[in-house]
Amino acid sequence: MLKFSANISLLFTELDLIDRFKAVKQAGFNGVEIQFPYLLDAQAIKTELDGQQLKLVLFNVAADDLLQGGEGLACVPEKQGQFRQAVVQALDYAQLLKPDAVNVLPGRCFDETRLPDYLAAFKENLRYAADAFAPLGIKTVFEAINTYDMPGFIIHNGQQMLAIMDELNHVNLYMQYDIYHNVRMGEPVGQFIGQHADKIGHVQFADCPGRGQPGSGQVDFARLFLDIGQSGYLGWLGAEYNPQGMTADSLGWLKQRVATR
Repeated sequence: MLKFSANISLLFTELDLIDRFKAVKQAGFNGVEIQFPYLLDAQAIKTELDGQQLKLVLFNVAADDLLQGGEGLACVPEKQGQFRQAVVQALDYAQLLKPDAVNVLPGRCFDETRLPDYLAAFKENLRYAADAFAPLGIKTVFEAINTYDMPGFIIHNGQQMLAIMDELNHVNLYMQYDIYHNVRMGEPVGQFIGQHADKIGHVQFADCPGRGQPGSGQVDFARLFLDIGQSGYLGWLGAEYNPQGMTADSLGWLKQRVATR
């Protein structure tokens, strides 16, 4: 049976961040993920998780200026010291909140002549993070993001992720597979998950185009969820979409799955 988590950085944004945990539980989710938890005190998050009986599935290592249009943190050679500080910050939260996985966002390179240096820095930083979270039993994941939404993103398809996995060969390193981003890049997502489920530590989804809820775009989620269920993937599927209207009105896909079990 598939397990669905709600990403409260995009869902339930009509509420204050601290109030979204209760809304997640009331909507029928048992798992929650958050892109960057650092605006909230870790103990405050734990109190909400415990009170609502929610599992924290995933959060990201801080990414500096990535969401503001910058290159981010994990791939920039001049920021490796800052990246290690961000890993320490994430470790502080992870020790208390015990997520299944922590995500390292690769970032962007705007100068193609420096791309080899950026890739080398990212792989070194990714290995550092995988080493750091391993003693806690927390997976380190990284993801591909499409270059239409984020031009210059250094990892933007499944084959690049597989190549890094093979090169680093780290027991605590997995792919975070985002259905929206990989559909946007023209990848056969159901086929990829079926072939590489054992290397995927987390799955996220949104419809495409538009990055809205399932049913708002062209992805056949009924077929895709069936394929994922048959793939051997045992992790969570994170709803990370921009609701069209109020979040509660975007959850027909979840209610339909509950009704057909």
